[in-house]
This record gives sequence, structure tokens and C-alpha cells, in this order.
Amino acid sequence: MALSYIGACALLLGCPRSVPPLVPMPLAPAEWDSAVTWAATSVPARHTLIRFRWKYRDAGKSYAGRATVRIAPPDSLRIDYAGPFNWGAGAAVVVGDSTVWADPEKNFRSLVPAARMLWAGLGIVRPPVVGAAVFGLVVPGADSARIWRFVQGEDTLDYRLARGGTRVLEAEWRRQGKVVARSRAELDVRAMPANARIDFPEDPARFEFTVGAVDTTVVFDSATWRRRR
Repeated sequence: MALSYIGACALLLGCPRSVPPLVPMPLAPAEWDSAVTWAATSVPARHTLIRFRWKYRDAGKSYAGRATVRIAPPDSLRIDYAGPFNWGAGAAVVVGDSTVWADPEKNFRSLVPAARMLWAGLGIVRPPVVGAAVFGLVVPGADSARIWRFVQGEDTLDYRLARGGTRVLEAEWRRQGKVVARSRAELDVRAMPANARIDFPEDPARFEFTVGAVDTTVVFDSATWRRRR
């Protein structure tokens, strides 16, 4: 099973229209409340600031820079990003599954067009919406993992948290059966992201980052959530 996951990730940029599923097996129905409880365990207990270096590339361009993410549990984040010499600077606020504002909007939506996948890249699982069909599986043994599937209208969201060895959270978003995005985040001992990537196979494009620092002692004031200007 592990080889199938590695192969799936390797195909994302090279073969955008032939992406095998992250979770290739059927899952048993599960309780919605259980999925919500599990998702809540991935959320930081306090305000958290994460600094990282990022890279973005697609078929026509490649960018790199630095970013800072501020997370206010249970469901709010702000990301400020910039390229070298502050070129291409921008910011956005995300609450839940929606982008409240982005400045410039085009730049942010090009980097990360799916809010849920940004959360997953940060090691955080957004809970299933009310009314979603929920399925789950526990994989035992040395390669133990917890797998969830949330079916919400025409969208299917799969999450796989590997618990043996390196702790890895993978996520996949499918719309009408087609893979829209996939993420993979390696987590440290605090369950904070160490590095991550988000792939968009239809373009194809990739957004990836490596964390340099995490601060859980910060306090955010109300201005954090306002537009830059």
C-alpha cells in the first residue's frame, strides 16, 4: 500500500490526468460526530505563528519566497507572503473553508486556490460539513494509519494520517471524481508542520513550503484580521 501512495505523489506533476486515488480502497460508514472530534485534535490549542519558505511552480512560471501564517483556533488564519526583495507581496484571511479577503486576490488564489488544502498543508483537518456522508478506516500494524472520507455534494475529501514512523498527513480533494488537489504534510513531534506540498494536477502546479519557526506564545490583536490597506 505504501508504494501506491508514493507513486501517486510522483505522478502529480508529470502525468496530471492519470492520478490514482490517495485512498484506493472502499471505506466503512462512520459516525459524523467521530470525524468532527478527530478533526478537532489536529487544531492547535492556542494562537500559533508559523514562518516558512515557499516555492510555487506550474507549466509557465516558478516563484519562491517567505511567508508567515497566524492561526487562531478553531478556524481562522492569516497568511502574509512575499517573494525576494518583497516582490509579489500579498496577504489573505481564511475562516473555515472560505477566503474572507485576499490582497491581491489573484496572487493568493493562484498560489492556493483551495482553503481546505491549505489547512491540510498546515497539518489541520477541517471537519465535515453538516449532512456530509462520513466513512473511515483504521490501518493496523507498523504502517498504522487513520483514514477518513467526507462526501459533501459533488466533493469528496480523503484524509490519511500515518502514525507509524514519520507522522504524515495526506489529503485529497476530488470533484465529480476528478482529483482537484492533493497535499502532503510531514509533522514534527508537536504535530506542527515541518514541510508540506500541495499539488494541483489539472494545471499542473505545486505549492510547497519548509517551516523555519513555530511560535505558540503569540497574542493576536484585532488588526490581524483586517486588510493591509
